[in-house]
Amino acid sequence: MASLSPGSVVTMRQSLNTMASLLTRGECDAFTLDWSKLRYQHTAALKVVLRQKYSPSTVNKMLCALRRVLKEAVRLDLIDPKDYSNAIDLSNMRVQGKPRGRALTRSEITRIMEVCQSDAPIDVRDTAIIAILRGTGLRRAEVVNLDLEDFDPTTGKVQVRLGKGGKDRMVYLPESAIALVENWLKVRGEMPGPLLCPINKGGNLQMRRMCPDAVLKILKKRALQAGVEEFSPHDFRRTFCSDLLDANVDIVTVQKLAGHASPVTTAKYDRRGEETKRRAVQNLEF
Repeated sequence: MASLSPGSVVTMRQSLNTMASLLTRGECDAFTLDWSKLRYQHTAALKVVLRQKYSPSTVNKMLCALRRVLKEAVRLDLIDPKDYSNAIDLSNMRVQGKPRGRALTRSEITRIMEVCQSDAPIDVRDTAIIAILRGTGLRRAEVVNLDLEDFDPTTGKVQVRLGKGGKDRMVYLPESAIALVENWLKVRGEMPGPLLCPINKGGNLQMRRMCPDAVLKILKKRALQAGVEEFSPHDFRRTFCSDLLDANVDIVTVQKLAGHASPVTTAKYDRRGEETKRRAVQNLEF
């Protein structure tokens, strides 16, 4: 668990807790189950149960967590390499149907921004959050992990520290978004610490780090106020990647900005739809 980024720890812990509970009828969790005792008959049966309860993508995520734990067990000489090889010999499930999530339209983003248009500290902060999500495509865990020193208002440079996979990277805010974050800094002040922070009901800032779930709740509230179909913080990442690809930015650059390990992952975030394909074929001549 210690090798994961903060955002991944929660997801993997939940997956491991679920599997440990299924394997022991609720007697063990991720930290009390002796994973080194698992053999193929256990993991194969576990996969069958997971298939009955969860979507293919969720099952694949859990199987990834299972393989990673067993890999640590074999590295620590807690499980025989042959038993390990057999136990993880489980194919991923094929994910079918429409891709998860969606891209937001320009009109939807405008309406969401409009409901935050006031000088109230919470509105100024939420505008900054939306500007960062929209302008950088950061994950919500990466957004709340930003410190004041990670943002350079002169260039729009944003330093992402310990992103997914424990990797650092540099991204840049568009000029139109820099001013929105600077408005928040006027409210926040220059005290070192988290770039974004909670605000209590009295409108007072609490100089501590926000949790990733707070970002999700903020977007749900703003979507409801704006009359926009509900969306997730990750949909801003899909929008970010789709819009850059639509602007003819090469996929390798988009991959680096998004912090993906491979362009193949970036391609899965493309939500441009049928209109893009229709426009593309207009380049063909007869």
